[in-house]
Amino acid sequence: MSRLFSVGVAVAAGITLLFLLLPIVAIFARVPPGDLLSALGRGQATDALVISIETNLIALAAIVLLGTPTAWLIATGGGRLRDLAVTLVELPLVLPPAVAGIGLLAAFGRVGLVGGHIHVIGTSLAFTKAAVVVAVAFVASPFYIRSAIAAFESVDPALTQAARTLGAGPARTFVRVALPLAAGGLGAGAALAFARGIGEFGATLMFAGSLRGVTQTLPLAIYEAFDLDFDLALAISALLVAVSAVILLATKLAFRWRSTSPSTTLFAPSAPRST
Repeated sequence: MSRLFSVGVAVAAGITLLFLLLPIVAIFARVPPGDLLSALGRGQATDALVISIETNLIALAAIVLLGTPTAWLIATGGGRLRDLAVTLVELPLVLPPAVAGIGLLAAFGRVGLVGGHIHVIGTSLAFTKAAVVVAVAFVASPFYIRSAIAAFESVDPALTQAARTLGAGPARTFVRVALPLAAGGLGAGAALAFARGIGEFGATLMFAGSLRGVTQTLPLAIYEAFDLDFDLALAISALLVAVSAVILLATKLAFRWRSTSPSTTLFAPSAPRST
């Protein structure tokens, strides 16, 4: 019976991994590497790559800058408001892309709640490169904030309380104690948010459009090339897969290095001295 169970688990795992791997392999198998490289040298792919990297780095900087103290406040808070705050953070994760795009237009479009006031002073946010940054930040921020909340919650409260007892203020306790101890989780969350932002499609298309050289990111370039040049769509897809894989692999290697680094024992209790 146990042998049959082991065989069943192995078969289920094999089918699952094959199912997940097959579409990735098919992308690289359809077009020879030389053709992929030549397709990536075209202006459309290059422009989309530059815009994707630029807008995602700006969005990630904003997410980390604003999301880190937000996560700290939620993690150290309590009561019913905490559950409400976590729900609000997680809500963009379950919104359909069309709803996210419509919401951004309703908030920041020319006649939106905020966008209308921006348009009055002679500027507009929708269908600009800044709109790409806003769309990416909206859909990717929950990945970072949720990971950051978990990272801060894993910090031993006794350490922060000890720092406060020794005279450190809230800001110094946050910077010198909480941030270093939660750095691994914060880094993982940032990597996940960046990977999610690189693949963002729906909200960006509706709120920023697909203007080549202005707002067209890698996913939007794939969508445009799908009917016109399938080889180019495959090439850009391969590039997107490679970028995502590098991000995930780098995150895992960083975690492994951190777990084996001597610095991880910095806060471990010292062995008692023999008398």
